[in-house]
Amino acid sequence: MPLPAEMARVFTEEKIDFVKRSDLKAEELLPCYVRLRMPLAGNQNHIGTLYAGALFTLAEIPGGALFLTSFDVQRFYPLIKEMNLRFRRPATSDISVEARLDAEEIERIQNEAEREGKAEYRLALQLKDADGQVVAETSALYQLRKH
Repeated sequence: MPLPAEMARVFTEEKIDFVKRSDLKAEELLPCYVRLRMPLAGNQNHIGTLYAGALFTLAEIPGGALFLTSFDVQRFYPLIKEMNLRFRRPATSDISVEARLDAEEIERIQNEAEREGKAEYRLALQLKDADGQVVAETSALYQLRKH
């Protein structure tokens, strides 16, 4: 059974110390959909744009947030196996990301993990600035594992 939204928010924003220090915010946590934001303030690099590590964190966390809101957290846990990040333009504002998995795909992943002990799935995401411009694109391979 997935976690309630408030519990998923606490896990997403506060469970990993590094993420907590970055002040990442879970703006919307729903079954099959999450929206997260990384603030520019406190996460700038030497030239005043968003630090690449902060962008990478924002790109990686949606897989866990989707897991918390959409998968059976008592039967499974997620791992990230691979992530590619392509920088498109400097990030000079807060950056947001949205991630979706449809209910049929979630069911497929859980059924495979139940049967095989694990199942892989990919998230392709766009990180966008305050004006809606894409600053980075990611492709991440996750694995759902049975406890």
